[in-house]
Amino acid sequence: MYIIIVGASKAGISLTRTLLSAGHEVTLIDQDKLKVSSLSEVLGDVVMFGNGANASVLKAAGANRADVIVALTGDDSTNLVVCQLTKMMFMAPRTITRVSDPANEPLFQSIGVDATINATRILNYLIEEQVHAGDVVVPLFPLKGGNVELVQAEVQKGASVVDKKIKDLGLPEGIIIVSIYRGEETIIPKGDTIFQQDDKVIAIVTKEHIDKIQKMFKSAG
Repeated sequence: MYIIIVGASKAGISLTRTLLSAGHEVTLIDQDKLKVSSLSEVLGDVVMFGNGANASVLKAAGANRADVIVALTGDDSTNLVVCQLTKMMFMAPRTITRVSDPANEPLFQSIGVDATINATRILNYLIEEQVHAGDVVVPLFPLKGGNVELVQAEVQKGASVVDKKIKDLGLPEGIIIVSIYRGEETIIPKGDTIFQQDDKVIAIVTKEHIDKIQKMFKSAG
């Protein structure tokens, strides 16, 4: 899969590393020359200098063949232009964007953006999580339609899934395990993949199964 990421923010850099370790082709675009120069020394030629809200830059990055384009700059207007260009000019199959101001989410949805990452919403959830410390599932962002969430969960000590294979859990169709982070390793799960304590799990979950995945990864103690 080929993914273009616009914006070498912390999230953009982290996502680039994760996707590269999973074997995907990635281009990370940023218009900060010093940042691009520094990142190129670490990530190599996957880092590209340019304004990702410029059609010629996106074309040079290969937007016409990209499977997913992700806009992760800190400016909503820039992210909006990136999504508009990639949808209208390059017919990108999937666009994902960060939205800093929750009030702008309807605007992004109106132009057909497939998924929005609402930083304020995530922060509010994390604050709430400190009050309800028993929660182990953190919603990352809703997928198109609103009934499905991309979530992160941590496998706690004594959880029912520890030392069990994914294929033996009898997961319903509403729960899809996308990836597992184990220390510095990124695992693309298969049926024989075994959960271990402290695994960080990324999953796609329908809202009706949020409680179920919460119980799966929560400590039995």
